[in-house]
Amino acid sequence: MTPDQYCQEKAAKSGSSFYYSFLFLPPEKRHAITALYAFCREIDDVVDECSDPAVARAKLAWWREEIGKVFSGNPEHPVGRALQSVASRHDLPVELFSEIMDGMEMDLDQARYPDFKSLQLYCYRVASVVGLLSAEIFGFENRKTLDYAHDLGIALQLTNIIRDVGEDARRNRIYLPMDEMAEYGVTASDILNSRPSENFDKLMAFQISRAKRYYEKAMHTLPDSDRQNQKPGLVMAAIYSALLDEIARNPGSVLKCKTSLTPIRKIWIAWKTWRRG
Repeated sequence: MTPDQYCQEKAAKSGSSFYYSFLFLPPEKRHAITALYAFCREIDDVVDECSDPAVARAKLAWWREEIGKVFSGNPEHPVGRALQSVASRHDLPVELFSEIMDGMEMDLDQARYPDFKSLQLYCYRVASVVGLLSAEIFGFENRKTLDYAHDLGIALQLTNIIRDVGEDARRNRIYLPMDEMAEYGVTASDILNSRPSENFDKLMAFQISRAKRYYEKAMHTLPDSDRQNQKPGLVMAAIYSALLDEIARNPGSVLKCKTSLTPIRKIWIAWKTWRRG
């Protein structure tokens, strides 16, 4: 199996909406963004699947060394080998890969966020930075596109947090800001024990509203000159906005199960958004 094939299989197996946003890209850009996504999946799996934090830290340390080899040596992992040509061709900054791993490592140190400001740093590292790297791969003319990529990353990560409230709680993680939970009368115990309530629905409505504001801000910021190149992000925004609408119909459901769109609906949204441009 070649490095590109490994990355493709990793991306396809995830079933993530990101995979659908890559479908209509030309081969070179599709291979490049798939390698970046496969890297994110690899290190995300380290944090989510390792029950021993010490083992997870050791694996993340290995990946830090591997990224060093991507930029100045001989990477060992298929994802590292796939990334080497991508990083060189698109002049990707090594420090942004370090930022992503810093974000993943936050999950080993922090299971609660006191306020939105502290959550923003996490969202920036695990999502906005990925958006910035993606923008480099897709190409842009106007540097305002990097502001779009930053805000879109925040919006996508907030959507993930909203969707995964129950799943994260089962790992003893709560990403909803604690001060906002208190304001709406929702306790950590309510979330950890999957107790839906009117207060929880109101809290989630507030979270959904904020995520939508970030989508709107990103779309408003994206220069017209770069819309064509940045179509994959527009596809992601359309799919995730549809997901938010589904969650808004029954916010309490996120405590018990993971809301998702069917593959055929994701493909339809992706195709429709890509044609519209």
